Amino acid sequence: MANISPGNLDATKNVQPVRFLETDDPFKPPQPGIGLCLSGGGYRAMLFHLGAIWRLNELGLLRKEIIVSGAEAIGPQHLVRVSSVSGGSITAGLLGLKWQSLTFDGANVATNLGPMIIKPIRAMASTTIDVWAILKGKLLPWTNVAREIAADYRKHLFRNATLQALPADSDGPRFVINATSLQTKVLWRFSKPFMGDYRVGLIRNPTLELATAVAASSAFPPLLSPAQLKLRPADFDPTTEGGLQFEPYTSDVRLTDGGVYDNLGLETVWKSYDTILVSDGGGATADEPRPSAEWLKQAYRVVNLLDNQVGSLRKRQVVGSYQMNLRHGTYWGIRTNILDYKLPTALPCPFDQTLALSNTPTRLKKLDPVLQERIINWGYAVTDAAIRKHVTPAAPLPIAFPYPAVGVG
Repeated sequence: MANISPGNLDATKNVQPVRFLETDDPFKPPQPGIGLCLSGGGYRAMLFHLGAIWRLNELGLLRKEIIVSGAEAIGPQHLVRVSSVSGGSITAGLLGLKWQSLTFDGANVATNLGPMIIKPIRAMASTTIDVWAILKGKLLPWTNVAREIAADYRKHLFRNATLQALPADSDGPRFVINATSLQTKVLWRFSKPFMGDYRVGLIRNPTLELATAVAASSAFPPLLSPAQLKLRPADFDPTTEGGLQFEPYTSDVRLTDGGVYDNLGLETVWKSYDTILVSDGGGATADEPRPSAEWLKQAYRVVNLLDNQVGSLRKRQVVGSYQMNLRHGTYWGIRTNILDYKLPTALPCPFDQTLALSNTPTRLKKLDPVLQERIINWGYAVTDAAIRKHVTPAAPLPIAFPYPAVGVG
């Protein structure tokens, strides 16, 4: 990492893709370790990240120590943190839940990733849940949309597992599922050791259901938001008081999609670790020749435009930070042109075909099997190119796409 001195602190802070808080020490160097960030983007991102996990697992990078290369060699590292938002939290949540059930061979490759992770995620992607959740959440007085989404996650993926089912720090990476607080305007973090935000405080060892946490992280506004948590003020650790540790902040928490604050899931890893891998399954707002004048539709489009601009800025800052040697690692995105890596051995991924995949709507809506396989293939291929170009150049080449019959288009 580049040296930071008082003279260049402001310039360094401005180029980095996270907000430094008053309580942060910007001179404290990040710890050795790899953080994996999984962005939002509905089922599209969920499947794209599944392809990324597939390739990272093949390379043994989910568990073993690796030698990270870069402008300055920094030696052995291992995955210590998985940070996710929205659609990325569906994949991350299941990976965390099943972590202890994964069987790793001598090369640190999980041999049962298929039945444990891939099969259930694909089954989830074969089910539409957003439409019925919206209808029931709006029409039935005893429920809300986020609660209905959580019920579907519980049914298909998580059952009644709580945050305590995630691995301890000594057993695997810490999984952090991020939502955005509508009350305090900052990230609300769900993890095994704690949940909360820095302005209110933390609840230690929370027993909240994993399905509820993922539903809050993916509560895309305005239709799937807000997620409401009814909490006991006495459960908050008074030693973590952040100035707002009083009701209703501690009793009636209102959350929305984690991507509203940080669509790449960077905040909870960037300041802590020196090697950051970013998987970006976020889409882009399409051109619209005749935008609607109807106020609700127009407001929805403006929300998407704002999200698109913030996401583009964070991406540029992430890449810029790598180039300035402020962090090691790599970024790959669903809208990336694989030719930009200038890697002759990359899998064949024509840009017009992968761009079409990136335009899959940001929904929790059923995707046909071929489209699922193509999105997974694309996540797998671009992850491979990014890792072999910027992290482990000596990594073995992939034999083929996970689903070779369909390619990426």
